[in-house]
Amino acid sequence: MPSNDKRIELGGSVWMTVGGENLGGPGRIALLAHIAERGSITHAARAMKMSYKAAWDAIDTMNNLAGEPLVERVTGGKGGGGTVLTRRGAQLVENFRLIESEHRRFIAQLSAQADGIADDFLLIRRISMKTSARNHFVGRVSQVRRGAVNDEVEIETAAGGHTIVATVTHESAQGLGLAVGAQAFALVKASSIVVVTDAQGARFSARNRLAGTVSRLTPGAVNAEVVIDLPGGGAVAAIITNESCAALDLAVGAAATAIFKASSVIVGAPA
Repeated sequence: MPSNDKRIELGGSVWMTVGGENLGGPGRIALLAHIAERGSITHAARAMKMSYKAAWDAIDTMNNLAGEPLVERVTGGKGGGGTVLTRRGAQLVENFRLIESEHRRFIAQLSAQADGIADDFLLIRRISMKTSARNHFVGRVSQVRRGAVNDEVEIETAAGGHTIVATVTHESAQGLGLAVGAQAFALVKASSIVVVTDAQGARFSARNRLAGTVSRLTPGAVNAEVVIDLPGGGAVAAIITNESCAALDLAVGAAATAIFKASSVIVGAPA
């Protein structure tokens, strides 16, 4: 029966380079080990399932890059001669095995923490992503309402558990794999956000309303950036005119609500 174990595991191989040129990895070291064991290029190549010429080409490359012979021919003797490792070649095989053993131990330690590493890797990718949108919300799809042309997608943010509603085409939703439980992020331009200070009893056509407290005001020549901290974590930034800022009596510590349409939200999904 197929395994149901879906844990993330890490893997990797050790490779050696000299001056940027590939000296070899497990395959070439295995070729050297077979030569040491069998005393013959022919038998070593057969064990590696490679041609005699390919084996010698690999050996010539390693000899040249190492700066001294790793393999040499011997003549005479009962078998009529053969091929052996030099002292340097034998040392290289032994040291590579030690390095590879340490490498496997290191990979095993990383693999034991793979779930956390994978989460952090995705976080780093999201942090590194460059976008012109000032607001970047990350979370998981909590609900999808399918339509003939457009779908309405709800994303519950990881910070604070706030709900962001977006309208995307049915084709885009399918292409992004937007289904309940899927990871997704929502981008909203600061210029698309309307700030209100008294939403009590008011009705708005915009689906998204994030209430919080003004934490920062950065005035400019014409416009001001308003940052609203949201309860439970996260923040939303808006660009409004200085005149509107004064009319709303916005100040640090004041209650405010950020409002934006579902059509103003751009939805993305991790690659």
